[in-house]
Amino acid sequence: MPNNQFKRGELYSFITGKASTAIARRLQKKFNTAGLHITIEQWSVLYHLWKQDGISQQELCNATFRDKPSITRLVDNLEKLNLVKRVPSENDRRINLIFLTRQAQKLQEDTMALAEETLNDALTGVPADKVDICKEVLQIVYDNLK
Repeated sequence: MPNNQFKRGELYSFITGKASTAIARRLQKKFNTAGLHITIEQWSVLYHLWKQDGISQQELCNATFRDKPSITRLVDNLEKLNLVKRVPSENDRRINLIFLTRQAQKLQEDTMALAEETLNDALTGVPADKVDICKEVLQIVYDNLK
């Protein structure tokens, strides 16, 4: 028997998508207000590079759930903004490793503070135990489908 507690036509993706879009829009607005000239998509790439600098474009695809053309375009634009640089792999010339520039490293603190502020705004009035349950359920949904 299905474990679907939603009414017909009410899909998880609509609910999570609306919340995700609202958070992204708010964060983009905060970036713009702060004079940070990067998009949420670019920030998501930087975020993964802050966690592990010098990874390949394929690893960025996997981490951000984007396809190769999207990552190539994002890295191209980040390179134009002097936020990343491509370095050919010493082991395989077909692979480019993506490294942060000093300018990108300087953005980390400000953008992460704005992201935390945005998430705090989004979770206002939500008890911590409900947040934990939501994270747990969404992780199970993801694990079931990956």
